[in-house]
Amino acid sequence: MDFRKSAIQTVRIYDNSAKLLPQIPEIMTVRQGQMTHLADFATLLPLYWDHKASWIDHRAPLPRNGAMHEVITFQEALERASDTKHLLAGNGFSRACRNDIFSYSALFNQANFDGLSPAARNAFGALNTTDFEVVIRALKQAALLASVYQENNPELSQRLNTDADGLRELLATTIAASHPARPADIPNERYAACRTFLKNFNRIYTVNYDLLLYWALMQQEIDPDIAFDDGFREPEDGPADYVTWDVQRTDKQNIFYLHGGMHIFDAGAELQKFTWCNTGVALIDQIRDALETNRFPLFVAEGSYESKLDRIQHSGFLNRAYRSFAAIGGTLFMFGLSFGEADEHILKLLDSGKVKQAFISLHGDPSSEGNTRIVQRAELMIVRRPAQRPLSVEFFDADSAGVWG
Repeated sequence: MDFRKSAIQTVRIYDNSAKLLPQIPEIMTVRQGQMTHLADFATLLPLYWDHKASWIDHRAPLPRNGAMHEVITFQEALERASDTKHLLAGNGFSRACRNDIFSYSALFNQANFDGLSPAARNAFGALNTTDFEVVIRALKQAALLASVYQENNPELSQRLNTDADGLRELLATTIAASHPARPADIPNERYAACRTFLKNFNRIYTVNYDLLLYWALMQQEIDPDIAFDDGFREPEDGPADYVTWDVQRTDKQNIFYLHGGMHIFDAGAELQKFTWCNTGVALIDQIRDALETNRFPLFVAEGSYESKLDRIQHSGFLNRAYRSFAAIGGTLFMFGLSFGEADEHILKLLDSGKVKQAFISLHGDPSSEGNTRIVQRAELMIVRRPAQRPLSVEFFDADSAGVWG
């Protein structure tokens, strides 16, 4: 579904009287040279995207060469990797462990929408999705449209924005409520498989909010041994119920939460990470208690990549992770990333970055719609790379990695 249609459908849910919406133009006619003087137009234009305006680079049509790419095994990818290896883990990493919990449909079915307007839940059906971030993005876009096309009805735009913000908080509470309660809920052999997978990488980046990566790293009694450092230390003023992050003490950090995490909280003067070893209280219980008192973790669930990037740039912790990812070279393995529009703030770093080789996981049928999108966006990374820093891209079968056994 394109941006224009999703925004129109979302507004219709909130205002059935918006008779002018079917007459929204197919394309806003703006000459390229005028765009620098029309910042508001530049913000609005993506909602009305059409192939006639493909001169906007980040909305340019993806290449379609029709060729079927070779899909190799994870082991073959490791053997072909020629340099230091890093990992970028997406939602597929968590779904490979517990798809019944971390799939979009599972989170949607677990969510309690009672605190939001009925329209918020109906928006999922109208957009034919169970992905929270897709709906959050559509609501924000619809609010922008409503402020333009319904100037005399500011309440409509306010309702759309209120539900978008409410869905973001609901996503956090839903993940916490449905998350496995204890590390022991995952068998040791699955941790062993995951640690074997993680052992291959020098730096690990994740866009996931859940605790699975953290739990796997903390199972230090399970082989193989992994040297890891997420940058958190005991507070300078002495032991506390939590550990803190200080950019001046992160020289050895090699674990980066690009979108934050359920166990990381911004306390204003310091960034805190909840721990079990300092309190004796299970981590998920601490998180649920915090949510019940309206303390929300640091996590990036904004719908659009522009909003995600804005949130990242306003957090020292997130920005440090983002800049670290931008600076890596060598070989990057990308596992479980959907390559959706909301990932563009990360993918753009690879368009112009220093990574020489990229190995990208494909799950299931390589010719499926989702995998086709991944392949096309990967091809675009190759095309956009400066000639002096070419990028090699190959694809591997996600299941062959046996991430969780």
